Amino acid sequence: MDKLYDICKKTFNEEQFALLGKAVAFAKNVHKDQKRESGEPYYIHPEAVAIMLYNMGMDYATVIAGLLHDVVEDGKDVTVDQIKSMFGTEIGSMVDGVTKLTQSGEQNYVTKREQQAENLRKLFLAMANNVRVVIIKLADRLHNMRTLEYCDTAKRVRKAKETLEVYAPLAHRFGMGAIKGELEDLAFMHMTPEEYERMRTAIEPQQAERMQLLQNAMQAIRDNLEKINVKADINGRPKHLYSIYRKMVKQNRPLDEIYDLIAIRIIVDTVSDCYATLGVIHSIWRPMPGRFKDYIAMPKTNMYRSLHTTLFNDQGMPFEIQIRTFDMHRTAEYGIAAHWMYKEGRHAQDDLDDKMQWLRNALEYENDADSTRDFVDGVVKDFFSDYVFVLTPTGEILDMPTGSTPLDFAYRIHTNVGHHCQHAKVNGNMMRLDYKLKTNDVVEIITSANQPGPSRDWLNIVKTQQAKTKIRQWFKKANREENVQKGREMLEGAAKRLGQQFSTLTKPEFYGDLLKKLNMTSLDDIYNAVGYGGISSGHVIHRLMDRRHKELQEEELQKRLTQAEDGDVQAIARKETRPAAGSRGIIVRGEPNMMVRFAHCCSPVPGDEIIGYITRGRGVSIHRRDCPNARELLADEDRIIPVEWAGDAKSNYTASINITATNRPGVLIDVSQTALGANINIKTVNAKTERDGMVYVQLSFDISNTAQLSNVIKAFKKIKGVTEVFRTSN
Repeated sequence: MDKLYDICKKTFNEEQFALLGKAVAFAKNVHKDQKRESGEPYYIHPEAVAIMLYNMGMDYATVIAGLLHDVVEDGKDVTVDQIKSMFGTEIGSMVDGVTKLTQSGEQNYVTKREQQAENLRKLFLAMANNVRVVIIKLADRLHNMRTLEYCDTAKRVRKAKETLEVYAPLAHRFGMGAIKGELEDLAFMHMTPEEYERMRTAIEPQQAERMQLLQNAMQAIRDNLEKINVKADINGRPKHLYSIYRKMVKQNRPLDEIYDLIAIRIIVDTVSDCYATLGVIHSIWRPMPGRFKDYIAMPKTNMYRSLHTTLFNDQGMPFEIQIRTFDMHRTAEYGIAAHWMYKEGRHAQDDLDDKMQWLRNALEYENDADSTRDFVDGVVKDFFSDYVFVLTPTGEILDMPTGSTPLDFAYRIHTNVGHHCQHAKVNGNMMRLDYKLKTNDVVEIITSANQPGPSRDWLNIVKTQQAKTKIRQWFKKANREENVQKGREMLEGAAKRLGQQFSTLTKPEFYGDLLKKLNMTSLDDIYNAVGYGGISSGHVIHRLMDRRHKELQEEELQKRLTQAEDGDVQAIARKETRPAAGSRGIIVRGEPNMMVRFAHCCSPVPGDEIIGYITRGRGVSIHRRDCPNARELLADEDRIIPVEWAGDAKSNYTASINITATNRPGVLIDVSQTALGANINIKTVNAKTERDGMVYVQLSFDISNTAQLSNVIKAFKKIKGVTEVFRTSN
């Protein structure tokens, strides 16, 4: 019998169990001819999701919805109405919430990113109606990430990136710590495998010693808690690799300066036991100054409650201890899902509304955003990024993205508070409106009826998308005539910088498609949007350039087809689909004859996600999107131009790697022979030995794409004594 039946029969009543049997039969029939990337029957995926939901303590309707979550998306002629009819409105609505929109569905999408944005918008709105939708979606994503190794490299990287940007932060927002940690580590492993392996091999050698020290510490805690009659469940664990890596990058610190590689978790019965335990621990070991956090007295906005303290053991090794009750622990691991665990009347709202306040704030964007993509980007940037905790004068805690200002705080309180903000007090002192808020700051906004509205300079001060959107909306409504004039001037300047004739680009045949895309009716609407900051001038200019280029291409193709003999027609048509000569495998949208060069700072190769930057006099410079210089370049949006790899790119590209190996006789010979066996042409090689007994080799060589590069790295890793191999930016 199916594993799902075996576990569900323990708690499902007769009616619920019968409905589960009906759902199992239906799901198996829908997915019967489908296979996963691994070659296994597709049904094992929804079954695994349903089992995961059951183990979280979710109710029967959520478990069944998890089992059926892909039937509408993947089943032929299966509809949401059919699911509602067969399994009830509650289950059908949850299935609808996690079902992606498709090309043949509600609308067509110009790009993959726009389709992704629309899917996320639908998910966010469904979450607001029924929070169980996000729990199903996170279980679905977690199982897919656990089996991601069967997908091709490009898909693995794309899914991993999306997981780090959206789904892991979403799990964090809902307090689901266990899922968040695993999603991050899996995404880290697939997105940057070399960095992941380097972290793992750096940490593992000392982990056994650390765990032994933890065992000794845990025994000391048990002995001392017995003396005060406090019962506790005590366990030790290493920290997640990604959280360690992220802390190193964020704080710009080496691994040996990260103090909480390991942690002890103490779970007790009551809140008073938590504080009693803290006192005992501080009497045994010396606490590290500034490393105590009381999240019981001041819980995080995602419901997390616990005491954190970092101490030095007898050998001087720092380690972290977390102290919480069993109820706090369930919430820390399962977050919003804990609302359904171990409770009678699991649908009771109790304090669920308070826990969902951040989502309601996020959904306010939908009314103000100019597009679905703006809406989704706003939610992700404002609610899924790093944040600080600030307080209102009445003690209410608000979480604001790191870098937020008092102006952002004002707009979070209310739109009119933001519009009429005149001054701000932080911790009782007057502060500039561009002051960067810190955790535990108490912020008071002073408004004035004489303040006519926001200043355009505020767009350069505020950090949050929410505040920027509110300010832009004000200018959109208040100063259309001024916006139109300003927007036209900005576009003319952008065209001039790119060497384009503005009057040519703004012919009706070139901007007609853009009006439809932006849901506008006239060119003045575009000028207005650029003027108040709703659309960037670079975005508009590149769209117009792209449309002009397509028309020129069509005219040229038609001219050549008219002049050609019949036998040459198909050859000419095929040739027009290839990149322009000299493009080195790069298609520059809107500029067929633009000179292209590859940036030496990141050396992109086919398979890398890339951006194009228009240089002064040297054509388009191609960078990897993860290039160290990319953020600075992307800020100059007028000079960013869409580029892509040609499907038949066959040029050679330069890639660089670093190899670290134990210094032994013949190791460099093995490196050379491996390079020869990999059939690569080495351009430069630099090797040096250090006093630590290691040899460090830097290689640059010709490569055709990222798949070949991955195979070369794997080959070098197999050399005896090699400890790490990773790609370098330069």
